[in-house]
Amino acid sequence: MNPEDPVFALLNEKKIPYKLTRHPAACTYQDMENLGVPDLGEVCKNLFLRDAKGKRHFLVVLCGKKTADLKTLAEKIGSTSLSFASAERLTRYLNLARGEVTPFGILNDRDSAVEVIFDADLIEKPCIGVHPNINTITVWIAYADIRRIVEEHGNKVQEITLSTKPDFQKKYCCRK
Repeated sequence: MNPEDPVFALLNEKKIPYKLTRHPAACTYQDMENLGVPDLGEVCKNLFLRDAKGKRHFLVVLCGKKTADLKTLAEKIGSTSLSFASAERLTRYLNLARGEVTPFGILNDRDSAVEVIFDADLIEKPCIGVHPNINTITVWIAYADIRRIVEEHGNKVQEITLSTKPDFQKKYCCRK
């Protein structure tokens, strides 16, 4: 059985429209750009984070060109300092490997323990692209549908305007 099968079974069962693009393995947003994946919407970047004590875990879904300011994010969600969770935690909570992080990973979160944070900028996007728990396919789906899937699964969901690191903005967004 392919790891993406439960995702497509759920989408089909709920009659959620989607398109898909198959491509070589893409572990990062940069990989997606380098592969020239068709532009059918906003490709998302997904971060799996933990708090300082490792008691809270977060899946952060943001616009692909953004780089999240983790200090500001921690303040906004009332958390201690945030850092990237280990590969072991990623496997334990979402049953995913590095490079496969996606909001569909919550389907593997039996206890709905992972808090999901969506960048508020995604709300306005008619279509977003995320992996279906495997990094050789991108699923293009409406933001409202992916949010509904996460909420129905029982995970806590927040929409927050995520700031981009100032140095990232200067370096990559404001070139002349």
